[in-house]
Amino acid sequence: MIVWINGAFGAGKTSAARELIELIPNSTLFDPEVIGGALPCLLPPKRLDEVGDYQDLPIWRRLVIDTAAALHAEVGGVLVVPMTLLRQEYRDEIFGGLAARRITVHHVLLAPDETILRERISGRPVPSDLPDGDMRVRQWAFDHIEPFRAARADWIDGDAHRVDTSLLTPFETAERLAEAVRSGAAPGSDIVQTPEPTAETLAAGVLLFDEQDRVLLVDPTYKAGWEFPGGVVEPGEAPTRAGVREVAEETGIQLTETPHLLVADWEPPNPPGYGGMRFLFDGGRLDSGAVRMLLPGPELRDWRFVTEQEAADLLPAVRYARLRWALRARERGVTLYLEAGVPLGG
Repeated sequence: MIVWINGAFGAGKTSAARELIELIPNSTLFDPEVIGGALPCLLPPKRLDEVGDYQDLPIWRRLVIDTAAALHAEVGGVLVVPMTLLRQEYRDEIFGGLAARRITVHHVLLAPDETILRERISGRPVPSDLPDGDMRVRQWAFDHIEPFRAARADWIDGDAHRVDTSLLTPFETAERLAEAVRSGAAPGSDIVQTPEPTAETLAAGVLLFDEQDRVLLVDPTYKAGWEFPGGVVEPGEAPTRAGVREVAEETGIQLTETPHLLVADWEPPNPPGYGGMRFLFDGGRLDSGAVRMLLPGPELRDWRFVTEQEAADLLPAVRYARLRWALRARERGVTLYLEAGVPLGG
């Protein structure tokens, strides 16, 4: 398992993590800062200059998942990970990726009083040979207090086990964390465990519409990005049944009629993805008032009905192309066959 220690910059995550590995048998410290430090050796400067925070780079998030999984397989036991996570979608992506590898994550939050946090940041020692560099780090920590406060109110406090460390030493903090994990006060994350594919997959999505013919998009907790309700077809399962099942599991909406096929799209492999066949079905119109009572479901962070133009800003290009042709097929009352989002065969 993994104990992920979240907290504002300067909250003492690394100090507490070093103490915690002494209290939890067979535990290892993994600091994702080493991934960020390696990125200048891996990426061209132009790509690094495009973001203000290396967490915004997809390669950082994937390397954190892959490195944590590889380290866990190598040493076993417990990984202790001190790392600030501000954005919920990044938490979902990382925790979901680890859950897909059957690694449970216990999310804990160090939450000192803000006055004490500011005092700790101000008291950081300034190396005599790099005063300007340390001042920049200190200012960075101050600048992120307000965004972290907003993230706590938005999602962190509802997701992580909170420990007030205002009056605690790093060792006392570690003792509280160890007890919270041991007692179950800091339970494992309930992110859905969706194993990553190892070969081409067959997937079924269902388009659901409101009275204005806007289409329903959902924001799953277990992966990044907006999507249609749906998922992978299980062995021996009919695609229509898979689509109906996934809609019920994700949204709580029970479809009573078999959905009509709009498009069948062959998605080519795009490493690290394997591609495969993607079906989109027409699930019909919904009562938008009833939908508001059902959503978001346990697997969803958010949902919305959108126009085709709005969908273009939310969906990856490959999904948007599939949606665009599915809407044309619905208008014409036909079924289309696509390859890589392009219609074939007239």
